[in-house]
Amino acid sequence: MDSIVVTGGSELRGEIPIAGAKNACLTLMPATILSEEPLTLTNAPRLSDIKTMTQLLESLGAEAASMQDGQVLTLSSHDLDNHVADYDIVRKMRASNLVLGPMLARLGHAVVSLPGGCAIGARPMDLHIFGLEKLGAEIELKDGYLHAKAPRGLKGAEIELAFASVGATENILMASTLAKGTTVIRNAAREPEIVDLADCLRKMGAQIEGDGTSEIVIQGVDRLHGATHPVVTDRIELGTYMLAPAIAGGEVECLGGKISLVESFCEKLDAAGIHVEETERGLKVARRNGRVSAVDVTTEPFPGFPTDLQAQMMAMLCTAEGTSTLHETIFENRFMHAPELMRMGANIEVHGGTATVHGVEKLKGAPVMATDLRASVSLILAGLAAEGETVVSRVYHLDRGYEKVVRKLSSIGAKVERVKE
Repeated sequence: MDSIVVTGGSELRGEIPIAGAKNACLTLMPATILSEEPLTLTNAPRLSDIKTMTQLLESLGAEAASMQDGQVLTLSSHDLDNHVADYDIVRKMRASNLVLGPMLARLGHAVVSLPGGCAIGARPMDLHIFGLEKLGAEIELKDGYLHAKAPRGLKGAEIELAFASVGATENILMASTLAKGTTVIRNAAREPEIVDLADCLRKMGAQIEGDGTSEIVIQGVDRLHGATHPVVTDRIELGTYMLAPAIAGGEVECLGGKISLVESFCEKLDAAGIHVEETERGLKVARRNGRVSAVDVTTEPFPGFPTDLQAQMMAMLCTAEGTSTLHETIFENRFMHAPELMRMGANIEVHGGTATVHGVEKLKGAPVMATDLRASVSLILAGLAAEGETVVSRVYHLDRGYEKVVRKLSSIGAKVERVKE
């Protein structure tokens, strides 16, 4: 099992190319099921989760080919011969549940295992089921599998979600493109990944309006065709690398970044004393003077502060001047990185969904263990500013969401290496 060794104390300077969004690509890939014609995705990230989704689609009978070192994916579902998404694949990744809506819409039936993924909360399927049943699906849970069918086809409906769930919005949006009549999704998620999916579906012939707002209207069509679509920039990878110079000092330009993708995050950086400038090529980030200032953060659905940047933000606030409070409102178990940061000398108190971070002048390198995807990179970031050597173990989580992280950080002056234990 690999570890990542970080030696702190180096200022960071240079530029980092930001990859296509993992969460967007994992949503776009199942859209191939909706059409018999090929779907080509460019700017695809090269991650283990993408391989897992490819494996799942191939198990259903889809064909997949990658080009340009994996940055171009061509998917074809012209001859689907299996309607069962098996547990052995689905358990590896939460996003596997996104085949449910497209399979129901295209095939009229599907059997999908309940999904797995990082252990950061329950993340139930109830809103997915609620929305698809509104469209006319009949869904039953048996032996850990969702058995879904639409014997009379899917029909447009008005669906109001109790929570602006990204996954439920995506599943319902894809299913409703082939439903008869008009579907309205109220309290829909507004994330850039939703807009990116809608853009791709429109290229495939779908009729969608209102994406990016809390109400999406879909007029069902008889069939969708193939398309070529670039995956949107990964706003979580963007925010992660923006924090690197904020923590370690220096100035870094994140290529492909846009403030519109991370506006609420940028507001918190500004309040902490981090300068962010939009350039023709991306976002340039530098710490203004001395220690960063403490800020309070509450995670919220987009356009609020992303839960997927909370762990990385906590790493920065460990050495801020003053006391910061982080409220986690999305996932109940998402402070598992706090005890590991405390091993490095951080002063953190966790009570339920609230973490209080009392800034210290310096962190010290220590052996730490990654507990999930975002926690793993937060520990690497913390190591950039720590005295001495930090060894982060269980970094297999990292491969699910960050491509070439050691190479990217090394290119801007960080002392980081990956070693086999």
